[in-house]
Amino acid sequence: MVRPLADKGVGTPGSFLRKSFDLKTVSGGETLRISALGLYVCFINGQRVGQDVLTPGWTAYDKRLSFQAYDVSGLLRAGENAIDIWLGDGWYRSKLMWGKHPITNTWGDQIAAIAELRDGAGALLVGTDDSWTSGDIPVRENGIYFGEHFDARIVPKVTTGSAAIAFDTARLIAHETTPVREMAALPAVKSWADAEGRMVHDFGQNAGGYVRFSVRGAAGATVRVEHAEILDKDGVFYNGNLRTAECELVYTLSGDGVETYQPHFTFQGFRYARVTLSGAVDMLAIEAVPISSVTEATASFSSGNPLVDRLFLNTLWSQRSNFIDVPTDCPQRDERLGWTGDAQVFAGTAAYLGDVQGFFRKWVRDLMVDQRADGAIPHVCPDPTRMQPEHYPGFFGSTGWGDAIYQVPWQVYLHYGDTALLEEALPAMIRWVDFVWSISDGPVVSPPREWGGRGFSFGDWLQPKGPSAKPLPTIGDDAAATIYLYIAAKQVAEIAGLVGDEASQDRLSRMADAVKAAFASEFITASGRLAYDDQTSYALAILHDLIPAEKLDAAKGYFRNTIDRADRRIGTGFIGTPALLPALIKVGEWDLAAEVFLQEGVPGWLYQVKMGATTIWERWDAIQEDGSIYNPQMNSYNHYAYGAVCQWLLEGVAGFRPDAADPGFKTVVFEPLILPELSPVKAHHDSPAGTIRAAWTIEGEAIRYEIAVPEGSRGVLRLAEAYRDARLDGVPLSGREAELAPGPHVITFSYTAPQRRERRSSLVNANTP
Repeated sequence: MVRPLADKGVGTPGSFLRKSFDLKTVSGGETLRISALGLYVCFINGQRVGQDVLTPGWTAYDKRLSFQAYDVSGLLRAGENAIDIWLGDGWYRSKLMWGKHPITNTWGDQIAAIAELRDGAGALLVGTDDSWTSGDIPVRENGIYFGEHFDARIVPKVTTGSAAIAFDTARLIAHETTPVREMAALPAVKSWADAEGRMVHDFGQNAGGYVRFSVRGAAGATVRVEHAEILDKDGVFYNGNLRTAECELVYTLSGDGVETYQPHFTFQGFRYARVTLSGAVDMLAIEAVPISSVTEATASFSSGNPLVDRLFLNTLWSQRSNFIDVPTDCPQRDERLGWTGDAQVFAGTAAYLGDVQGFFRKWVRDLMVDQRADGAIPHVCPDPTRMQPEHYPGFFGSTGWGDAIYQVPWQVYLHYGDTALLEEALPAMIRWVDFVWSISDGPVVSPPREWGGRGFSFGDWLQPKGPSAKPLPTIGDDAAATIYLYIAAKQVAEIAGLVGDEASQDRLSRMADAVKAAFASEFITASGRLAYDDQTSYALAILHDLIPAEKLDAAKGYFRNTIDRADRRIGTGFIGTPALLPALIKVGEWDLAAEVFLQEGVPGWLYQVKMGATTIWERWDAIQEDGSIYNPQMNSYNHYAYGAVCQWLLEGVAGFRPDAADPGFKTVVFEPLILPELSPVKAHHDSPAGTIRAAWTIEGEAIRYEIAVPEGSRGVLRLAEAYRDARLDGVPLSGREAELAPGPHVITFSYTAPQRRERRSSLVNANTP
């Protein structure tokens, strides 16, 4: 590993490392293995190596550093050759975190590179050492939040040498996931000049990526590009929610004909670009270039409701935008961190929408590195605060967030049949469960309220409270944490059994039983009402069977009341929302689930679609009905967490899911949920076992359900009690379950949808904000 002596530190011009060398012949099969501390772009004889973006990616750099391997025989020639490695600050040392205490030089203050070029027989042709030269590159400043300033007048030239630095090569790991790549570019769908003469370009889709533009003009003229996700209610470019992230590109022209530019060491989250031209320069073309680790969609869903269809597409775009080597919360503001809570609630949806096996395997390994000695899992991963905790003490240990350590591997197991990751991560899972128990030394968890306290909990983050004058109940941190301790102990016990650790399975099963009993004693009244009497409490408790059988009917009634109190709208946040609709279906409230899902007011999934969203919002009320913008201090318009409802659309409404007893879709369970308002429904998933298809239509009370079981898999059909006169491929069904051979099938049955309960409107004009 060598560093360029030209480098002057974070926030200064980028540097290159260069080596010239001679080859007698190019035999074919020459391979370059390369990595860096910082980000790199490599060139051989002036030609870019590979198509990957933001290499070497983002890991817990102090323990794990990815390297990439490229066949470069097509770039080499007999005789003299040259390798140039451009280096930028990247996640390694550019500003991370937010507010008054950003962290720089998180994993180190020196950028550096390591590379070796070998021939087809494995013989070393060139390797990095202190004989490499260095100098400045045209990138004058760069950072993940900052953006990039690029001066095309500067031609890289050697000014100094390099120096080897201490580096343990045991940290190097072969790249574990799909690389970050460019997707099809998005042209501007509309462009206009603002009041100050700056051009604003609307690319029609919020995305993570960057702009690419072509210009012609005089040397020294500049192009400044600012980025935004939305326009304000007056149609004005708005980027106040970026907080301290500069999020800009500045390009200085060389004056040499048509010049095309895109950034090298940064990305932005944006739909709109505002361009300021200074000096003699003409903009010839501009487009948005989305980037992602998950570029290919592996699922689709359509229905009779175009808002629902757009919601599904918005979720797909939020995944693409935030799966850039790490599952981040948002791609735009001074954050862009791998929040564990967001990832754990979304992992099941993610595995339908894209191939994420390697992506999540890599991230879980970083999560294991960032786990604290007492078992606490960090709020974010890779975790800058582990390296520099001074201003972020205790940035770890929240239930619902740390649970990513088992929830993500479990979803990888369900979708890909991957038991190896379960076995690899099991010790970390067990340490997490024991940590949560230790917060209050017992089955009822009482987290401290203060940030940084041991076991601090985010609870049901961003749970709606309703009118400020008469707020609705929300779940207490103790109930949320105790529920998650039960979920964790029960799930990790099952995982331990799957990988043969019977002692841990037995211990954690007994722990889960103790937590379940304690929850019933502490949080369920004699009448069956839950202590906090809110939607999240009931949804989680019902979905995970925490309510004693003798109190379940009463709890169902209280659950319905929480929905009615909220005007049949959502009253859940990050951890409650994925459970809400499945819990309503579980208690037989199909029509109520449909009404909650399909209502178009705020809070609601379809509200944001009606307001023009092209990705999922962080907040239900991110933009008010009059177009005014909610508090910009925490307001992302590209946050995938609430898009977890798409798992329910596929598994519930379309009705296909993996079988935990035979994972990887070797067995596919088909169990459709007929919601007449959504007809016709059509969905597919390109699973590891093959393509799964499901579609249903309704005419009167007649349902036609068409499905396809992948070759090599088996299917299981399960029909609800409410479905009558069922036939499978024209043959009457004697029961409610049937085996399905590979290939297409048609199921017909009758269904009488329940009459929707009328909602009484108040006769009193007493609405409050």
